[in-house]
Amino acid sequence: MEATRSLGGYLELARVGNAVAAGLLTVVGSFVAGGLDSPTAVALAVTATAAATAAGNAINDYFDREIDTVNRPDRPIPSGRVPARSAAAYAAALFAVATAAAASLPPLALGIAVVNLLALLAYTQLFKGLPAVGNVVVASLTGSTFLFGAAAVGRIAPPTWTLFGLAATATFAREVVKDVEDVAGDRDEGLRTLPIVVGERPALAAATVAMAAATAASAMPYLAGTFGLAYLAVVVPADATMLGATVWGFRNPARAQRWIKRGTFLAALAFVAGRAAIVLG
Repeated sequence: MEATRSLGGYLELARVGNAVAAGLLTVVGSFVAGGLDSPTAVALAVTATAAATAAGNAINDYFDREIDTVNRPDRPIPSGRVPARSAAAYAAALFAVATAAAASLPPLALGIAVVNLLALLAYTQLFKGLPAVGNVVVASLTGSTFLFGAAAVGRIAPPTWTLFGLAATATFAREVVKDVEDVAGDRDEGLRTLPIVVGERPALAAATVAMAAATAASAMPYLAGTFGLAYLAVVVPADATMLGATVWGFRNPARAQRWIKRGTFLAALAFVAGRAAIVLG
């Protein structure tokens, strides 16, 4: 029983679902760029992304263990299921796996991987408590999974940049909404998140404006003739989900941030549909 509880703690520490999802988004980046004809490169990129995401989650929990006693007391470290030292060693091992997987990829992909790994390591200690800066870092890391997948197969097509921008902006909005949800614990720890510095409603308003701009820009692949109706049929409900959820953050931040995440995955699916229509057409 104790072993099962401990294993569950490590899996939760890594946020396995998020790590797997990040790996799938990397595949999407490769596919949108037209590069699934390089399965080895795609597999290495997926491994690097999933391991780095898991490592980032673990090291973030390690540094946030005091804050989580207020905001998330049920998490593995504050609940006692995973010792703090073990969590740090676990994160280091995952970072090593990510580095090894990325080492044989093309130079651009390797460069993206190195920058992202450094950002993950520096996030909690340097960026998280700075107004909006931490949100931008997390947003860039999420969006870059698509760029990394494309770079791994040697080409970053224009739609990949649009997907990067849409995912990054949606993640920025979601992170701001999450910060609103976590205001109590963050204030106790002396963090200067955007809602604490400018107020909750102004922060949510900024997130809504950013999301509105991103959803408007999502029409670019269709207007440019890159993708057709298959893309439009999926991206419109994705945009509606993300924008509507961001607005809902004024009433229910916890529920809103979950729906923004779902909308982001739906938006990624729109790009898959757009590319698939070309391949099958």
